Amino acid sequence: MRKVEIQMIKIENLHKFYGTGEGKNEVLKGITLDIKDGDFMVILGASGSGKSTFLNIISGLEPADSGAVLYDGKNIIKMTDAEITSFRKDTIGYVFQQYFLLPNLNVDKNVKMGADLAKNKNYRELIKAVGLSDKIKKYPHELSGGEQQRVSIARALAKQPKVLFLDEPTGALDETTGRLVLDLICRLQKEIGFTMVMVTHNQNIAEMADTVISMNSGKNIEQYYNDKPKSAYEIAW
Repeated sequence: MRKVEIQMIKIENLHKFYGTGEGKNEVLKGITLDIKDGDFMVILGASGSGKSTFLNIISGLEPADSGAVLYDGKNIIKMTDAEITSFRKDTIGYVFQQYFLLPNLNVDKNVKMGADLAKNKNYRELIKAVGLSDKIKKYPHELSGGEQQRVSIARALAKQPKVLFLDEPTGALDETTGRLVLDLICRLQKEIGFTMVMVTHNQNIAEMADTVISMNSGKNIEQYYNDKPKSAYEIAW
């Protein structure tokens, strides 16, 4: 698998509102931070802290009301719909908590969907890397939750993204499967070299990251670094 060229992401004074009039609610309140090249960043925060909204905006899934999200100096907040679609296709991979596999496609074809966006003909290497070569013809309903999550990871990486975003990737998994999935993601990141940003409520997972951001009430209230990140099998659960 190829090494990707990664760029720093700069987030400047990011604001997001939902609703109008008296019901208007400020969800993100001026977040500013940098995400380093090749970093593994974990974003912590309780439900309602704004972390998933933040992830959706910096990955181009959702618009912001003001501020900047700069990739290699290009502000995705100012992009047209066509430009943001092209940016996401070329730059971003996304792993959702609920997998979002197409039920009428088998493992091979679900992963191939991501691969086709990058004209990646070697996507079966990823199916092998996530340990599902023997399930390649199985459909989502024939897989366990952990197996479905591994398919979603392979599909996201088959796009050959520069940045991989993960929203609670272990939230629906038991401990054994969760550790397996985290170990897999981290091994692939080291092998391929993409930047990784993960939202989680599990503070133990933060011990695996290079950089940790804590959010509360739409603000980034703390940032720290791990000198010696732990493996998925060294953290508590």
